[in-house]
Amino acid sequence: MGHLDGRAHGTTTHRLLPWPSPEGKPCYLITDDAGGYLSRLADDLEAAQLATGTDVLGLARTVLDDPVSPHTEVRYAGLRLAECLADALRVAESRGLRLPGS
Repeated sequence: MGHLDGRAHGTTTHRLLPWPSPEGKPCYLITDDAGGYLSRLADDLEAAQLATGTDVLGLARTVLDDPVSPHTEVRYAGLRLAECLADALRVAESRGLRLPGS
């Protein structure tokens, strides 16, 4: 078996995927093909999650900047921001694990 950090061509790598297992636990892809179907699917989902986070942040700022926003809107914005932050942290962790020397 190859190195887990995948620094050399043809080695086995592990990647934290942007979705949890059915039990809600971290889900990993172990492969020696960094450009495989599941890797590309994970790349696409990470990009969508980060884009959604950007959109939600813009919308939440509008609600939070308005001092008379109803508390239900503020709470909803906070919940969506928390979801997006969790997604962004998972993406950051996944990408950090794939850096050389991790």
